[in-house]
Amino acid sequence: MKAIWNGQVIAESDDTVVVEGNHYFPRQSVRSEYLQASPTHTVCPWKGTASYYTLRVDGQENADAAWFYPEPKEAARQIAGRVAFWRGVQVTGS
Repeated sequence: MKAIWNGQVIAESDDTVVVEGNHYFPRQSVRSEYLQASPTHTVCPWKGTASYYTLRVDGQENADAAWFYPEPKEAARQIAGRVAFWRGVQVTGS
């Protein structure tokens, strides 16, 4: 699987976990140079508190386009150490 935004591959892995239709990539497969920590947090009743990254690629930003659960609840332990994408990030198997 690949996560692509603004013409760049943000993440690539053959080891994603799908939860609620979102592919969660291993954190080590995500290119850190495109990530900027965001102050945004949201709460999911069964996954826990999510933290976000803003993507920065070639001078453009996509606010809060990546998220992860630093300490997921037990029901979501399979996404620990993983990152998912939305807001125009194309996730594809090709």
